[in-house]
Amino acid sequence: MDFANFDTAVPRLDYFIYRNNTPNWKIEPSQTDFVDLTYVIGGSAVYFIDGQEYTVKEGDLLCIPCKSRRSATSHLASSFECFAANFRLYDETNVEVDVPLPLISTVGVHEGLASQFKRLNENWLRRRPGYIMRGRAFFMLILQRLSEMLLYEVDTHQFDKRVKAVIRFITDNYAEAISITDAAKTVHLTPNYLGILFKQETNVTFRDYLNNIRLNQAEDMLRAGEGSITEVAHKCGFKDVFYFSRLFKKYKGATPSSVQA
Repeated sequence: MDFANFDTAVPRLDYFIYRNNTPNWKIEPSQTDFVDLTYVIGGSAVYFIDGQEYTVKEGDLLCIPCKSRRSATSHLASSFECFAANFRLYDETNVEVDVPLPLISTVGVHEGLASQFKRLNENWLRRRPGYIMRGRAFFMLILQRLSEMLLYEVDTHQFDKRVKAVIRFITDNYAEAISITDAAKTVHLTPNYLGILFKQETNVTFRDYLNNIRLNQAEDMLRAGEGSITEVAHKCGFKDVFYFSRLFKKYKGATPSSVQA
């Protein structure tokens, strides 16, 4: 399953638990009828998955596929602290699909990621009306963040706070004639330093990021019939409609007129 399909998939969360286990904790051997996603935030344990032995430790993420033979035990001298979710993933036609994450990954212990799991755990334990829908929403946010970290090797939650501020500045002002100089002033950096920092954090340049925001907005407006090509270009920050059309074709693979309602 590629990321494009994963992006539209919906999880059904059947079980969730926070474990803070004493030494000699174990999972008895059995075959799973769910995907086991386990985020280790303390200690270590040994898992046996389809006959192979794996040692997991703080900062590791397990994603054990459905129909796997699984057992586990914590080390004798160590407790084992983790969050574990049992779920299935379905595409838009309600067909069950695989989760495109590695069996074991090292993602590190991030306070933000742990906080997302803690919110899910609180919701799961309280079981107030609507907790299934709320839990699914929390869990989808977790899956989205893990996919960023493991499939794209980018974690937007960990961006430098100045880059986050510049992203908000772009989102709020993309329709205006803004430049990296304008953005740099808002975070008290030189344009050159901001350019380096922005590329380092996002893997794209300031200009490419700005154009992407503008083009995405323009595409939505054209598909909704919200004005002519010239009007949409101007509303999205492009003063030259011919430049807008060339850029749109380059990044969207289609002309503005071909997507216009």
